[in-house]
Amino acid sequence: MIDFMEQALEQARLAAARGEVPVGAVVVADGRVLAAAGNRVEELADPTAHAEILALRAAAARLGTARLTGCDLYVSLEPCPMCAAAISLARIRRLAFGAYDPKSGGTEHGPRVFDHATCHHRPEVVGGLREAEAAEMLKRFFRQRRP
Repeated sequence: MIDFMEQALEQARLAAARGEVPVGAVVVADGRVLAAAGNRVEELADPTAHAEILALRAAAARLGTARLTGCDLYVSLEPCPMCAAAISLARIRRLAFGAYDPKSGGTEHGPRVFDHATCHHRPEVVGGLREAEAAEMLKRFFRQRRP
């Protein structure tokens, strides 16, 4: 899991370099990366251009299916409710994320999307992978913008 989390963190670093909130995501199947993305909300002027959404879209296009069963998603930050719903709809097998997000998270915090009876699919969830590194990247990004 750590190698793929490093790739998600690299996508987050690239997002930060573009002036985006540093969140990165990688979709993996059978030990290989299908898609990788970082946030592009500002660049695309698209509030839905979160790293997870972009990576899910790219993986689905690559596989030619909306169902990513058997795929794992590595994200540098706990997904928000919108992304958590998309992860469920994509039927992701396992979600692994770095930093927890008590303010805007949607899996372990906030609405806890996967815990609802109406949730279509609940992936296995592993949080806290390289948590300190992922959290520090976010803190550094916001410190630079909000002195």
